[in-house]
Amino acid sequence: MARVLIPLADGFEELEAVTVIDLLRRARITVDVAGLAEGPVTGSRKTVVMPDISLDHALSQDYDMMVLPGGLPGATHLDEDPRIHQLLHNLTERGKYTAAICAAPKVLAHAGLLNGKRVTCFPGTLDNEQDKNINIDNSGAVVRDGQVITSRGPGTTIDFALELIALLTNTHTSAQVEEGLKRPPAHLVHHNP
Repeated sequence: MARVLIPLADGFEELEAVTVIDLLRRARITVDVAGLAEGPVTGSRKTVVMPDISLDHALSQDYDMMVLPGGLPGATHLDEDPRIHQLLHNLTERGKYTAAICAAPKVLAHAGLLNGKRVTCFPGTLDNEQDKNINIDNSGAVVRDGQVITSRGPGTTIDFALELIALLTNTHTSAQVEEGLKRPPAHLVHHNP
């Protein structure tokens, strides 16, 4: 069974973190939510989450993927923690997945993991001029380039999570989880006057 690490730092984007945690667990994927420090973590909109484990404990575990939620200053706090960079490099060296959404792809970029990769992010997070070795493609909700998966922001979180499920399990499981959500295509949403 796949095992995923989702680290949380104060200022994380709640919608991105909680939705990914929820949908991966619906797919029966083991998810460890780790705080950078002991105790609860407060999101960018003041939602408080109690992590399952500390990041120090996660360092000794084996994961198939690490997912970095965005939000500010949450993504900045993740980027400033050398343990996050260490875990990202360990996963990459072992051919495992790294995933980031919204502002968090900057963590992958600063870790040197996006050179030559096609990625997406929250507009303005990465810059084509500064990040000349990164192919920024904000035309879609989710971009996968090899073992790196990125997504744009809170509005793309469900698509992002379903892509992660498909990679870690199979497309059938991802489709089952999506069916359970009962979300209609956006163009079928009708408003009464």
